[in-house]
Amino acid sequence: MTVERFAFAGRTCVITGAASGIGAALTLDLARRRAVLALVDRDAEGLDRVAALARQAGAQEVSTHVVDLSDGGDRLDLAAAVAERHGGADLLVNNAGVALNGTFEQVSMKDFDWLMEINLHAVIRTTKAFLPQLLSRPGAHVVNISSLFGLIAPPTQVAYVTSKYGVRGFSEALRHELAGQVGVTVVHPGGIRTNIATSARLSGPDVDGRQAEQAAEFTRKALTLPPEEAAKLIVAAVQARKPRLVITRVAKLADVLARVAPGRYWNVIQRQLDKRGLM
Repeated sequence: MTVERFAFAGRTCVITGAASGIGAALTLDLARRRAVLALVDRDAEGLDRVAALARQAGAQEVSTHVVDLSDGGDRLDLAAAVAERHGGADLLVNNAGVALNGTFEQVSMKDFDWLMEINLHAVIRTTKAFLPQLLSRPGAHVVNISSLFGLIAPPTQVAYVTSKYGVRGFSEALRHELAGQVGVTVVHPGGIRTNIATSARLSGPDVDGRQAEQAAEFTRKALTLPPEEAAKLIVAAVQARKPRLVITRVAKLADVLARVAPGRYWNVIQRQLDKRGLM
């Protein structure tokens, strides 16, 4: 069955993690397309700032919703608020995410659960809460932001990788289940210039500041694509109803390598990272 391209003008778009990074860039891109925006983040000040910019950029209507996605809520109250204010959601973008530094041995289960709640469980809970609205809106769509680390699994990122592989699997199964009713796009960004590495939680003491220094160096060398460019690609993928989007050449190469040599790809990648001084 052929599905029409997604038109954003006048459609209600819910974006989590909208106060910064890819979420903020998506907000402004959709505002310029005359969308109706429901913006979600725990950062009230950042949310207000982005909302003001969205109104200036041409959004038909903007509402802000201060929500801490780590609290385990079912998000039914958020869905109800969006329905009351805007009539329902046409596009849900599950973008909010966090990172956690440390090996699996170092990381506490409390921190592991915190990351899983935001990166995976909140994606599932929010999608579940909005699903009745999406099913009732012709041509509705869901975007779930996974990661390059939902395609490859580096050491010292066990919690993050677990969550992002989970988002990938959830998205693919949901797409197959909702085929012909609601579109689903899973996005695997690699190397986007955001603060996710430098703002990562450290599970345990960083005695000599080495991990913070490594995070800053990784951000400078590896996270180079502007979030605005990522936002453009995501919007285009939604318009075209693409099931999957891998962003950046490095991520695409890593994706191919992981499929060609699933048991050996990390040895190849590690040699390249060593050459670039990223390991």
